[in-house]
Amino acid sequence: MEHLAGSLILLTSDQYHRATQARDPRFDGVFFIGITSTGIYCRPICPARVSVFSHRRFFVSAPAAERAGYRPCLRCRPELAPGRAPVDAVSRLAFAAALRIGAGALNGGSVADLARELGVSERHLRRALERQLGVSPIELAQTHRLLLAKRLLADTALPVTQVAFASGFQSLRRFNTVFRERYQLSPSKLRRGASAGNGRRRSSTQAAAGPERDVVRLTLAYRAPLAWNVLLTFLERDALPGVELVRAARYGRTVRVDGRRGVVFAADMTPSSARPPRFTGTHLDLEVSLGLVPALMPLLARLRHLFDLDAEPVAIDAHLEQGGLASLVARRPGIRIPGAVDAFEVVLGAVIRSPRPSSSAACEATRRVVAALGEPLDTGVPGLDRLAPTAERVADAGAAHLRNLGVTPRRALALAAAARAIAEGHLTLAPGGDIVAARRALLAIDGIGDQLATEILIRTLCWPDAFPAFDRALQRAAGVSGPGSLRARAERWRPWRAYAALHLWLEDRERRSDR
Repeated sequence: MEHLAGSLILLTSDQYHRATQARDPRFDGVFFIGITSTGIYCRPICPARVSVFSHRRFFVSAPAAERAGYRPCLRCRPELAPGRAPVDAVSRLAFAAALRIGAGALNGGSVADLARELGVSERHLRRALERQLGVSPIELAQTHRLLLAKRLLADTALPVTQVAFASGFQSLRRFNTVFRERYQLSPSKLRRGASAGNGRRRSSTQAAAGPERDVVRLTLAYRAPLAWNVLLTFLERDALPGVELVRAARYGRTVRVDGRRGVVFAADMTPSSARPPRFTGTHLDLEVSLGLVPALMPLLARLRHLFDLDAEPVAIDAHLEQGGLASLVARRPGIRIPGAVDAFEVVLGAVIRSPRPSSSAACEATRRVVAALGEPLDTGVPGLDRLAPTAERVADAGAAHLRNLGVTPRRALALAAAARAIAEGHLTLAPGGDIVAARRALLAIDGIGDQLATEILIRTLCWPDAFPAFDRALQRAAGVSGPGSLRARAERWRPWRAYAALHLWLEDRERRSDR
């Protein structure tokens, strides 16, 4: 477990400070902060105003802080941190619930259903969100719906009725009522004001190659800088044939979300010479098939995860520069962790191609599995003609069929077992999920070792400190002879070792290509 949840106990003081400033929920419960001016100790996600550096002391556990004479904060309640409460950490529960609500979990679903999915009572879930975010689950969901509706009204020409349902409202009447109550104007009036005020392009049906290419054009904001071409390199390397495509600095893929099917394209259209300063945000341009509009909320959430758009690149880059990777960061500022639109896609590609992802045999086996088990989709886009195989479909096919498609026997057994685990709910891979449980479930599958499990967790859970120290490519790039030496050197890169791993992978790839 060294590279996961228990790994931050050896962070330096500066690294503790950085994690505290970020208020990153992923580090909740890993360490605690004592405030010398008040005698109180808090979790790193405490909503109270962050104290000055000189007033902070760091402890690896709540008992350690209490032995030093500190008392628990009444706002963040350290006793509820991960691993300290009867039910897993309230903050992590709230984090996971907020992610799922933001992806549309309550659009047609109930709070009770979400609580059941998260393994807690409805009352406990409500209390967690009220305590951490100050709102109820319904209020949080309503805010997400209204913000998406406002965005669609301003940036597209979709009919108001379509906007209402695309935003997660179950009726036009309810949409109009809530919109007027919150914004003090009607949806149509907001649209007229947006159209007259900024003259931005608004298009719901920009056809490029027949009706199947009719699209809604949207944007996804990010914090600059963004190493878009580097991100495309990783996505292209791991792309499933027929499902994903990288061409002319654009990423395209087929998508299946909530029963809807279609195509999405993304590109960073801001010319490099015209990019704003590093501290100014910018955006990706999206083209989304009209057929996916009813599932826009979960789709946009998945795309943000895929492109790691919520990262803080300035803080991460500065930390890695100080950790001895300045030359690598200077060549690729704003590097991001490639995530996942669907977790099983990552598992499928990683298991079949391990341990040699670029070998022709592995690539051919991946192509055959996708062609045989992926659902055909007529997109009108050359190179995009399949939906990725589902875990259920691969589990039903079984290891024998996978072997017939060219997957090696050991990998076929591992992939079939992983597919069953996901299909039956024994393995959950989603942002905000339980990292320790996911890793344990992966390692329980014969054929999935530490390195492969870590690589899967990096993409599916976006865990920033995951680090595959057994990876020979990383060892070569770092100039060390084994996992122990690499792990020791990587201490300087915590708590963002996953980003350091990406830099090292690219460095090794460039060195080998120059030979």
